[in-house]
Amino acid sequence: MTLIKSISGIRGTIGGKIGDGLSPIDIVKYTAAFATWIKQNSKNKKIHIVVGRDARISGEMVNNLVLGTLQGLGIDAIDIGLSTTPTVEIAVPSENADGGIIITASHNPKQWNALKLLNSQGEFISDEEGKAVLKIAEKESYIFADVDSLGKIKKNDTYFHKHISKILAIPLVNSDAIRARKYKVVIDCVNSTGGIVLPLLLEALGVEEVIPLFCEPNGEFPHNPEPLPENLRDISKAVLKHNAHLGIVVDPDVDRLAIVCEDGEMFGEEYTLVAVADYVLKNVKKGNTVSNMSSTRALRDITEKAGGSYSASAVGEVNVVKMMKEVNAVIGGEGNGGVIFPELHYGRDALVGIALFLSHLAKYGKSCSMLRSTYPEYHISKNKIELTSEINVDKILEGVKEKYKKQPINTIDGLKIDFDKEWVHLRRSNTEPIIRIYSESQSESTAENLAKKIMMDIRELIKVQQINN
Repeated sequence: MTLIKSISGIRGTIGGKIGDGLSPIDIVKYTAAFATWIKQNSKNKKIHIVVGRDARISGEMVNNLVLGTLQGLGIDAIDIGLSTTPTVEIAVPSENADGGIIITASHNPKQWNALKLLNSQGEFISDEEGKAVLKIAEKESYIFADVDSLGKIKKNDTYFHKHISKILAIPLVNSDAIRARKYKVVIDCVNSTGGIVLPLLLEALGVEEVIPLFCEPNGEFPHNPEPLPENLRDISKAVLKHNAHLGIVVDPDVDRLAIVCEDGEMFGEEYTLVAVADYVLKNVKKGNTVSNMSSTRALRDITEKAGGSYSASAVGEVNVVKMMKEVNAVIGGEGNGGVIFPELHYGRDALVGIALFLSHLAKYGKSCSMLRSTYPEYHISKNKIELTSEINVDKILEGVKEKYKKQPINTIDGLKIDFDKEWVHLRRSNTEPIIRIYSESQSESTAENLAKKIMMDIRELIKVQQINN
């Protein structure tokens, strides 16, 4: 059993002892802590919090506990039911709510669930704010309401339609161009809430035929729910079988988007953001972009080609959003298929990603694989080194930094070293005793060799450290 308290919320496996997994007691504890923090930081006398969930098996149970806890604290809850992460993010400011709770463990397997916490803007709370919530939970410094002051629950199931309406109202979304292409699309929604909203969105965009794959929102994930190539063999076959123009894949909470080309090959999760950014950049006078430090260099290439400026943030959606605001980015996100389009809201949103991607493809007028071939070709190699508890990770990273001090170096999140068109990014894990090593090059073998070289350097530094100890 596992319980992880981090910047992205409270995440854990369902069941087990208190504090061991995401038990009912833990759900109440952290919901109460977050709601107390909201109370402390809101000027409103009556607090409102939006709650929505994905279709996980444990979702109904967690939802009932969250709503009951909010009521017990004297807080009114707006329960939007089966939803998506970006839909809850949109609902919070639309309801003038003081915050939001999304019940989802995103791409994690079915035994996991989580509480993702939003501020009054519908954006994830910061690291500092998260620590304040954890402190309240640790001290159990929350006070429940008396019988005459209990909160009320209001149900609202209109937000999928409101979300879609907001997407259709975006000037860059061209449903006429999409309709004219008479697209046939296969969708894989991993038996979660994407199975409800994607058909509605695609119909509204003018897609002629939608072939659903795993669209029953019952939480029984038919494959590992992370939208990586090795998990998407079924949709790849279905695209070929049905002679579809493309396939669309989302994760359980619909904040990550992967595309399958008409030939059954992956467009590349890293390139979802690249393609959408390309479309946006071609339709603005000049624009800046942001992605995290572990995302492909291709975004930087197309941004600079369009006359804009690219910035790299620390890993994590909240960090990407912070930098996007600082540089006034027109588009941003993460290389895991996470598209953030600030004109709609500051959060990863597969639904707006789909609308912009299809608009781009329709205007381009050729096949999905041909569109993919227009972008710079990069390959990312992802590796890790396991460590023992006595190893001083900071000293190891400092040693690597010293060795490559003549290269451009970025230390805002671990250590990133640039080598012309190649880079390597080293990050320590917050949850495991490992160093993650991501490297990228225009050739797969070069990316792997670069990673191996850095891993050799790290092992040598570990040996030296162990000898000196």
